Amino acid sequence: MKINGIHHIQLCIPHNKEEEAKHFYQGILQLKEITKPKSLQKNGGMWFQIGNQELHIGVEDQIGKGKHHPAFLVECLQELRDHLIFHNIQIQEELPIPGFDRFTIRDPFGNRIEFIEHA
Repeated sequence: MKINGIHHIQLCIPHNKEEEAKHFYQGILQLKEITKPKSLQKNGGMWFQIGNQELHIGVEDQIGKGKHHPAFLVECLQELRDHLIFHNIQIQEELPIPGFDRFTIRDPFGNRIEFIEHA
């Protein structure tokens, strides 16, 4: 047995918040939306392509504000930070990790998202 990598990460949003989620993930973060399989479209939500992985946004009743999160490897972290601040997204500084610069944000639904760059 061998686990080769991550296929996708799923975050959740409350019911009836899909347009707000699309604005945040597609508009502000500029992710490319991909079509969900027809068999899953009735469940709501949306999918995005990030490099070779996918981010799945599902619809759920209970959304927590825990430490669970995806960490997106980025280039030009400062440019992203400035872009998010321009859009009034609060930046949370995180404890340092040797060899990396990073920070986190919360999406409009409370999901934690980390952005990380090789130092």
